[in-house]
Amino acid sequence: MIFKRVGVGRPYPDHGLSSRAWADVPPRQVRLDQLVTTKDTLQLAALLDEDSTFYGDLFAHVIEWQGEYYLEDGLHRALRAALQQRLVLHARVYALEG
Repeated sequence: MIFKRVGVGRPYPDHGLSSRAWADVPPRQVRLDQLVTTKDTLQLAALLDEDSTFYGDLFAHVIEWQGEYYLEDGLHRALRAALQQRLVLHARVYALEG
């Protein structure tokens, strides 16, 4: 199993973080098997595109909420890591109170 669970939607409240605010969150490693996805579908073009991070953040965005790690953005990065047989993903992890 790649992820802890495949979810649909965001069960946590809106965090209100802008792209600029996400950039201030330092990246760290997160195990893929600890992540719960917030999307159950993937754009195949995003997975195969070598320049998929050219206009975006280099790191996935993860929300830590109520003891779970939710992969909010970067599903293609996480799957790429799994296909390369890596167990961890570098992500910006924001701890949401609640």
